[in-house]
Amino acid sequence: MNDRNQAQSLPSSANFRTLATPLRAPIIFTKKTSQLRDTLLLNMNVTNPPHPVADGLSVSIVVYRPDAELLARTLDSLALACDQLRQTRPELPLSLCIVDNGGLAQTPLDIDVLARHGIRYDVISGHGNVGYGRGHNLAIEQASSCFHLVLNPDIDLGRTALSAAFEFFESQPAAGLLTPCIGDESGGIQYLCRRYPTLLDLFVRGFLPGGAQRLFRRRLARYEMRDVINERDVVWDPPIVSGCFMLFRTDRLKQLGGFDPRYFLYFEDYDLSLRTHEVTRVAYVPSVRVLHHGGGASRKGSAHIKMFGASALKFFNRFGWKWV
Repeated sequence: MNDRNQAQSLPSSANFRTLATPLRAPIIFTKKTSQLRDTLLLNMNVTNPPHPVADGLSVSIVVYRPDAELLARTLDSLALACDQLRQTRPELPLSLCIVDNGGLAQTPLDIDVLARHGIRYDVISGHGNVGYGRGHNLAIEQASSCFHLVLNPDIDLGRTALSAAFEFFESQPAAGLLTPCIGDESGGIQYLCRRYPTLLDLFVRGFLPGGAQRLFRRRLARYEMRDVINERDVVWDPPIVSGCFMLFRTDRLKQLGGFDPRYFLYFEDYDLSLRTHEVTRVAYVPSVRVLHHGGGASRKGSAHIKMFGASALKFFNRFGWKWV
């Protein structure tokens, strides 16, 4: 970390396993890219079209053949976190946009749980599987909130996650992107803040079995910022943060043009993180706590490995190659 990085003590929260109580260089768009975006907008269906939300929180979730149980937990935990947020901000507008890249209609799900908690929701569908980042961009383009949360459908929010995030933003006007303390199902931390990767880092972290990874323990610890990431201290300007939970000031996110649509899956968050440092500051805030159920590309089959490789190529061609 450079000398811009600062740390300040914050109280630790409860164990990750008790987070949620279930309720049941800015992108320059070419003419070709703009035409494709316009085609998508013309052919998609929007349920409950958006209304202006000048000062609230908007959330986008992109789904493709979602796991019904995990998505239900995400929505339930989001509803609980919004309830907590409204304890101190009762008039705050809250909205969710679910971008259906395919399969949502076949998923047994009670989306109306959101309405029962005062959260307006929209569903965008009919555009096909356009990828993770481009899917979020469909929601980001229509967002008019003060803050926008990019959220995975496999995240459980801690009940105080959103209220803690708003408190931090209010006390730190320089911050434009917040990343939380991300836990796993065993109660530990997922170290998803990263330094700039080398090809060796990615190979070791993504594809070597656990026993072999131990031979590279010090290298991985540096890549995953284990020397500074903990459950107590705010860390300013981690180079790369995870796309599973990215809470932006919406004007900064729009200034960046959202995600680069050239990434279908993987590395879109690496790209957006690095570009974000050009326009605002990024903060890791451990008082904001979430639980992540996701897994790596190597555990999802050969198709994901190919997508990972294709996106890695785009990333390194844009930002520079580092081998070891």
